[in-house]
Amino acid sequence: MAEVICLCNEVLDVDLRVYLDAHPISSIEDLREQASICNKCMQCQELVEGEIYLARMRRQIAAGQLS
Repeated sequence: MAEVICLCNEVLDVDLRVYLDAHPISSIEDLREQASICNKCMQCQELVEGEIYLARMRRQIAAGQLS
């Protein structure tokens, strides 16, 4: 079941993961610049940063850079 990551923008964790897997976002600042997902309320910062990290790891594994 999907969980809400950001209450301000009603962003679901599943939607954020899909977006991050499709876009090479490396920081929450990149996310703010490239998508209207974050409006700097900072309430979800830790969760979003964790998802960004996991997406980066998934991209590296897919590229064969990690094993």
